Amino acid sequence: MIRTAALAHIRDRRLIQTRSTGKTVFYMAGGKIDAGESPLQALHREVREELGVGVTEVSELGIFEAEAYGHTAGTRLHMTCFLAEVTAEPSPLGEIAEFRYFTGAEYAAMPEVAPGSLLVFEHLHRLDLIDW
Repeated sequence: MIRTAALAHIRDRRLIQTRSTGKTVFYMAGGKIDAGESPLQALHREVREELGVGVTEVSELGIFEAEAYGHTAGTRLHMTCFLAEVTAEPSPLGEIAEFRYFTGAEYAAMPEVAPGSLLVFEHLHRLDLIDW
């Protein structure tokens, strides 16, 4: 089981997704929770490392479990996702090559999608927070 914390940041009814250098799939911004770290602490650390911004107005969106994309078959993802605003304009840092904002349909139409991200898109659409 891979435990992660993820950012659900919405702009113009689109959800931010990040792509790591050398990868083709876009994922939720965030990452693995370190030993002794809470999901919220991991969110703050990972967003600073990946996008160079802080987060505010943070609320837990939910826990999403799915097949962990890009890992051995049967590896599960346990993702604590937080809805939040960012403190400045994001900028790709570290291993992040780029980020984009997607509607649900734009993300689902990509050649590769991360199952965990797709669950978040579907959930946010049901809440009428993003466009499909």
